[in-house]
Amino acid sequence: MLTVSHPWHGVTPGENAPRIVNAVIEIPQGSRAKYEIDKASGLLRLDRVIYSSFMYPVNYGFIPQTYGDDRDPLDILVLSSVHVEPLCLMEARIIGVMQMIDNGDGDDKIIAVATGDPGVNYINNIEELPRHFFNELRNFFEEYKKLENKVVQVEEFGDKAAALKIVERALASYKEHFHKH
Repeated sequence: MLTVSHPWHGVTPGENAPRIVNAVIEIPQGSRAKYEIDKASGLLRLDRVIYSSFMYPVNYGFIPQTYGDDRDPLDILVLSSVHVEPLCLMEARIIGVMQMIDNGDGDDKIIAVATGDPGVNYINNIEELPRHFFNELRNFFEEYKKLENKVVQVEEFGDKAAALKIVERALASYKEHFHKH
């Protein structure tokens, strides 16, 4: 009998985590649809259509078996030369982090590149990305919720070392919250 795993709890973070992780994509690059994993069922839920004309500049998802400061799986932004379909499981190499505050709560976004995409998989560190990428990312995340009267503040971009610490903390936090004995 075939069983289906919950994308958050039933998929591993990857054999080489925290450096190379599995990413479950929720929102494809170029989308205005804000999808989220339903925590109870594991199905993909349409949370809303973005109220503005903004589109996600990168593929957006989460790292399985992580627990972030916002009490959700740790978010990951995966750079790729193509948009990736929702619920696609892909391998991603961590290169940095965007630290932000979303309605008063810390909400880190790990930045990674798709290991299976030769258009980006040569990138190893956030410092290799063009300056304009940071401006676009900051602009998207600070502006896309304004028409909902919500405030998002991008604090800073951190390097790979900072990102790896955040991933390690989220992996440990998941074990603490979901594997209590």
